[in-house]
Amino acid sequence: MRSAPESVDPRGAVTLDQVASAAGVSRATASRAINGGNRVSPAARSAVETAVRELGYRPNLAARSLVTRRTDSIAVVVPEPDERVFADPFFARTLSAVNRVLAEKDLQLVLLLARPGRDDDRLLRYLGNSHVDGVLVVSHHRSDGLSDRLAALQLHAAFVGRPWTHADKLSFVDTDNVEGGRLATQVLLERGCSRIGTVSGPADMTASLDRLEGWRSAMREAGQPLDVVEQGDFTEEGGARATRALLERHGDLDGLFVASDLMAAGALRVLAEAGRRVPDDVAVVGYDDLGVAERTTPPLTTVSNPTGELATRATRMLLESLAGGEPATPMRLIVTPTLVRRASA
Repeated sequence: MRSAPESVDPRGAVTLDQVASAAGVSRATASRAINGGNRVSPAARSAVETAVRELGYRPNLAARSLVTRRTDSIAVVVPEPDERVFADPFFARTLSAVNRVLAEKDLQLVLLLARPGRDDDRLLRYLGNSHVDGVLVVSHHRSDGLSDRLAALQLHAAFVGRPWTHADKLSFVDTDNVEGGRLATQVLLERGCSRIGTVSGPADMTASLDRLEGWRSAMREAGQPLDVVEQGDFTEEGGARATRALLERHGDLDGLFVASDLMAAGALRVLAEAGRRVPDDVAVVGYDDLGVAERTTPPLTTVSNPTGELATRATRMLLESLAGGEPATPMRLIVTPTLVRRASA
């Protein structure tokens, strides 16, 4: 039995040769037109696109990746334990926004969950071996070393949130967390609170330190003490533990800024258990406004962290870099936060 001629796919699929013949161009020109090459005239590109559409041609993705050196996939790296990723609405909102932008460009999201300190080498090997076209980092910690290592690899990368290091070499989108912390604290000061504490986030995240600095800045300006601080971990239980510790050390607490709404939900629960009325005895302000704040008792006054917008803009920033070929000059965008007033303060 004779083998099938080169221009015919034995499975009956339309081949590139057939597209080229129908378009009246060479096979090489058809390939460049389909794969986004530059050396194709508008007339030839239009003829190839018509042939592709009429014949129902579907490119061989493996072959196309050899030509374009693209995988049509973007990695979203989340250096957090699985249980936190699936429990915190921040991640659901972020991934939804990223996927929406990628779907518009027919790109695939590849989610990489990296347990801090345990998966670093495996993760960097994967990213460095060209399995994805670009990297989006969400919830970056100092210990994960991603900002150092991605800067060294010179990959197309963008961060949701300011990176710990190489902020001058890496693209990122962030909210002004210092201003957000200051806004939240100012609400409590304006209420006349005289013993204002804060539950901060993890000390190895830039957002946590910036929100804490915003609290400190407002407290300094008001001449208030800066020692009413307890560290949390951006979880509800972490917020509850930190609030218990604050109440044990500062029984006269009458104002509380909590650096995330999930932690604030835990704080409200502890205050209720202690018989402290909110906002009459203790006024509370959270941070994020991702749905949790609307469901607490009482509903939570909070600082809006536009997570969907940040993720959308970071993804578009990354795709803009990819469209330019080599990693472009780093871009950065800082979004101004806003206050959402409800019943807790």
